[in-house]
Amino acid sequence: MSYRATAIKVMIASPSDVPQERQLIRDVIQEWNAINSESTNLVLMPIGWETHSSPAMGAPAQDIVNKQVLEGCDLLVASFWTRIGSPTGEAPSGTVEEIRKHLDAGRPAMVYFSSAPVRPDSIDEAQYAALKEFREECRKQGLVETYDSLSEFREKFSRQLAQTIIRRFSQKEAQEGSVPGEPPQRPDMPDLSDAAKELLMAASEDRNGTLMKVRTFGGLIVQANRREFGEKRNPRSEALMEGAVKELCELGLLEPRGQKGEVFGVTQEGYTVADRLRKEAGS
Repeated sequence: MSYRATAIKVMIASPSDVPQERQLIRDVIQEWNAINSESTNLVLMPIGWETHSSPAMGAPAQDIVNKQVLEGCDLLVASFWTRIGSPTGEAPSGTVEEIRKHLDAGRPAMVYFSSAPVRPDSIDEAQYAALKEFREECRKQGLVETYDSLSEFREKFSRQLAQTIIRRFSQKEAQEGSVPGEPPQRPDMPDLSDAAKELLMAASEDRNGTLMKVRTFGGLIVQANRREFGEKRNPRSEALMEGAVKELCELGLLEPRGQKGEVFGVTQEGYTVADRLRKEAGS
């Protein structure tokens, strides 16, 4: 099946001490494409200075990277650990300059900070101090994310990338494809499983807009709006419920609340989809 897709260019920005994160970001982007590109008509393109810049003279290196690579990007993803990078004359590092310029252009940025353990004797104190100062700057200006391990980073970035694409680009793509003079088309309803629909509807009716998923000795408990879903100690049923919760999170309709991965809240997009499901069920 052929289809026309809109390309979303994703800039990967980071200092030199997080090469695994840079590769993981690319891997997650490709996984998102494999699952979602045809249904959303969006294709994410990972962009980095090492793959998308070419030799040029007549300007500082960072200015050339900004012109060749950064200016055409729609979304920026940055990761830091113990280093901030080399100063550019305009900012503490090239990565910081890229983030600031991207935000100044009114484009979204997802910024992550690793709190993974590190040998004290391997830390450059000046680099780490500058990084802490920039981290505080970021926290004052918006919402950043932290992670303790690569596996946690993959889990968080996979979910939050899906949320960002749905929130910032899916509706834009639908509106740009509308006919002039006609109201913008609403994005297509996500193709939800029956179990996911049932969980989302129940969670949206809960007075706190939450869903709970807890594994106990008695089996998996999935509960929303005073109802329990699935059959305890039934592996097939438990796998179905686990998959439905993951599906809703990957689509940005639910988001984790707290640190244990047991409580999930309905997002704005989740309420919108739930309302449309109820309307369709009543029509």
